[in-house]
Amino acid sequence: MKIKEIIDALEIFAPLPLQDGFDNAGLQVGLTDVEATGALLCLDVTEDVVEEAINQGINLIISHHPLMFRGYKSITGKDYTERCIMNAIKNEIAIYSMHTNLDNAPNGVNYKIAEKIGLTNVRVIDPKEYMQQDVAENCNAEDIKGMPKWLTAGAGAIGELKEPMTETEFLKHVKKTFEAGCVKHTRLTGRLIQKVAVCGGAGAFLMEKAVREHADAFVTGEIKYHDYFYYEDSILAAEIGHYESEQYTRDIIKELLDRKFPTLRTELTRINTNPIKYL
Repeated sequence: MKIKEIIDALEIFAPLPLQDGFDNAGLQVGLTDVEATGALLCLDVTEDVVEEAINQGINLIISHHPLMFRGYKSITGKDYTERCIMNAIKNEIAIYSMHTNLDNAPNGVNYKIAEKIGLTNVRVIDPKEYMQQDVAENCNAEDIKGMPKWLTAGAGAIGELKEPMTETEFLKHVKKTFEAGCVKHTRLTGRLIQKVAVCGGAGAFLMEKAVREHADAFVTGEIKYHDYFYYEDSILAAEIGHYESEQYTRDIIKELLDRKFPTLRTELTRINTNPIKYL
């Protein structure tokens, strides 16, 4: 199949209009009217990831984080982004990114985090409703027919553990599940943890909503220093790392492509692109 067919399927699952205003999800580099030799799935596009695609003979990289967030007046190879762009074009590799549109999509990033933690009765914590025509740009008639008139999407997710845990048990469970180098958290107060809110990446903006929803704990990738003061006794807030919180995004994309295109070669990158290291 052509790369364009793959992108169409991705955008039916996570339509581009679902992305936040600051974002740059979508096609980053390359042509789409060519046959796909495979798809390499990653969280971040780095020079090593582009080389990995070249070495495996794959001409499509699908990432969570966009390679480009700003406009370029020249491409000279002065930084890793420009070198990735140059190498991808030279080797006829297309790069496509699913970022906040996948964060906000039903069954997207935050639902996967909730699944990994073991939450049930999962729902969006900050829902927004989108009209069908706003998200159906790349859908064919059959897809639109099966799509509800209003699509509920939005940021974060909230659900319940099957059995309550102590704070320490819960923090250890999260640390192990996401293979976090460390877990930073607010002070322990002796509460039991059952209702849990989550948001991949820099999700501290949802902490107030999590408190209003009476969540016992909130798990995200990044929390600002002063938020630890403000929410110290309201909720058990756990910061597990940006990469760690979103690493399973690749699995969402692989599951989607394997289901939609069973003959397509899909590979998870073997490169750990986390720029943060722990001593």
